[in-house]
Amino acid sequence: MRLPGVVIFVLAPLWLAGCTSTSGVDALQVPSNETTSSVVRPSAPVTSAPVRAAPEVAPMDAESAPVDDNAPPFAEAPEEPAAMVAPEPEESIEPPVEPVALVSPPKRLSRAAPSMLASPVTRYGFRDAKPINFGRASSPRRLAVHGVDVSRWQGNVNWEKLRGQGANFAYIKATDGGDHLDPMFRTNWRNADAAGLKRGAYHFFYWCRTAGEQADWFIRNVPRVEGALPPVIDVEWNGESSCRRRPSREKVLEKMQVFMDKLERHYGQRPIIYTSPDFYRDNLRGAFPDYPFWLRAVAAHPSKVYPGRKWLFWQYSGSGLSHGVRGRIDLNVFHGDDNAWRDWVGGREEVAEAE
Repeated sequence: MRLPGVVIFVLAPLWLAGCTSTSGVDALQVPSNETTSSVVRPSAPVTSAPVRAAPEVAPMDAESAPVDDNAPPFAEAPEEPAAMVAPEPEESIEPPVEPVALVSPPKRLSRAAPSMLASPVTRYGFRDAKPINFGRASSPRRLAVHGVDVSRWQGNVNWEKLRGQGANFAYIKATDGGDHLDPMFRTNWRNADAAGLKRGAYHFFYWCRTAGEQADWFIRNVPRVEGALPPVIDVEWNGESSCRRRPSREKVLEKMQVFMDKLERHYGQRPIIYTSPDFYRDNLRGAFPDYPFWLRAVAAHPSKVYPGRKWLFWQYSGSGLSHGVRGRIDLNVFHGDDNAWRDWVGGREEVAEAE
């Protein structure tokens, strides 16, 4: 049908305006295609809501998990291969941060967590697939308070049995990089607490990501709860990672400081540094004297592997055996007796009041 010229003249600008407006809205709604890690991004955002409200995840069959005697600390699995992503310019990596005060011990326990007020289990029921003779005076068995660290590779842990074997605390793998959450974190976080273990979370630091975004990811996924142990930053060279970058010592210390400052401001606790001998030798000798250290030393006492370094936790075995866990598990010990442990976790006053 043919329209009069005047009508066409009037309607044409309206048609053009409508097309222009629609295309502008569509352009604003195009999602970002940015991917910045070697692991798959979760399909939905993960919030820091209380753990009991989080969805369950299917546990991994521990018997099917590979057992590698040369596995890196914390029983880390090699990261899934993926295409490398160009790193961000170095000059925009870290914002300046303000210094924060030392807050080493965890917050005091509340009456709302009665299971956490129990006295430490001092019996030692662990075995070791590759036992090491550290010498009578240096044996970790001479120390009273033992614990474990776990990730998805331990499968579905029976935490009650693990505590009965002598586990007083558990450090649980939470995150690595800027977008990977251990699929067993929520289950382990909830069940370790229910069994009466002191619990803490650790982050595996990824050298191809900025420190700030890694801290944000950890904070997003690890709840800030009363009585939890201080967060841990796990720093080491990982030959299995798709990230082959090994920054200079100066850059390593800078990135660690940014990450730890951000966590300390959020959780009110000074983070603990976990490391291994080679990474310590390359980067951490003489560094961070005011931070607590968790040292991996599976062949000799920490005093020989890390001379002059004070330590809070010692990971003395990566081949531990225990009821409640299929396969092997990392074994750790606290540097002090049971009274020192209660003082450090802040539970002594509450125990006295409850008696």
